[in-house]
Amino acid sequence: MSPQRLGQHFLEDRSVIDAIIEAADLNSDDTVVEVGPGRGALTGDLVERAGRVLLLEFDEDLADRLAFKYESNPNVRVLNVDARDFGSDLDPWLVENDYKVVANLPYYAANPITRNFLESTRKPELMVIMVQREVANDMSAKPGDMSLLSLAVQIYSTADHVVNAPPECFNPPPKVHSSVIKLVPTEETRITFESADDFFKLARSGFKSPRKQLHNSLSDGLFIPLEDARALVEQTGFETSRRPSTLSLADWQVLYEVWVSAGRPLQVQGSVRRKRQKNRQDKAK
Repeated sequence: MSPQRLGQHFLEDRSVIDAIIEAADLNSDDTVVEVGPGRGALTGDLVERAGRVLLLEFDEDLADRLAFKYESNPNVRVLNVDARDFGSDLDPWLVENDYKVVANLPYYAANPITRNFLESTRKPELMVIMVQREVANDMSAKPGDMSLLSLAVQIYSTADHVVNAPPECFNPPPKVHSSVIKLVPTEETRITFESADDFFKLARSGFKSPRKQLHNSLSDGLFIPLEDARALVEQTGFETSRRPSTLSLADWQVLYEVWVSAGRPLQVQGSVRRKRQKNRQDKAK
């Protein structure tokens, strides 16, 4: 499989590498997980500064090369795995020790990899990750520009910009600009919910039609009558004209509690109730 198909753009700019290493604030007691080490642009610095380094490389050939290079170093392990499915709560180096994540993430998998670590029962102490610039901006967005990704990241962490990386910092150069962002997981989630699945049923529905007003988006996403969705929003005390992007984390907490109090209204797409509602609307036209 080619580097382009895997989204592999290898970082080569020394100033960006230095900024990443500085942001990671490494010492000899640290355990570091590097996701997508590739040709090892960051790896040497990590091995030099940290106590133990776990390399997660999806490309089998690159993983083999790294394993050969560090085969005599007991403080370096290489796993040929997909980081989207990696279980940090099962790895022997991470189960009982704090760890940090440093990564130049592949564009196609950046979001699920980030969420996999942040939502794990064994969260990292911090994450310093390279992602597409628009994704970095999304992760650190403020109310007014929020998205489902903003919400998903900020529930579990604080996000700070580190440095930008134009295409010429990579080989081959990508067609987009990149940014490094530092995520510091919080001890407790910044929204209280019974389970992540429970909350994100509502959140995904809220952003189902992000350009529409909130009650319209909730109606589309939850597959409930528009009047029921409007009633949910009215119970929060929000203006009914608000759009999903304007809600803060505190606003989502209020909306979630109202939704739970209302019995978590949610219809399966294509359900009999939904079809009947659509038929009534069609007849009224």
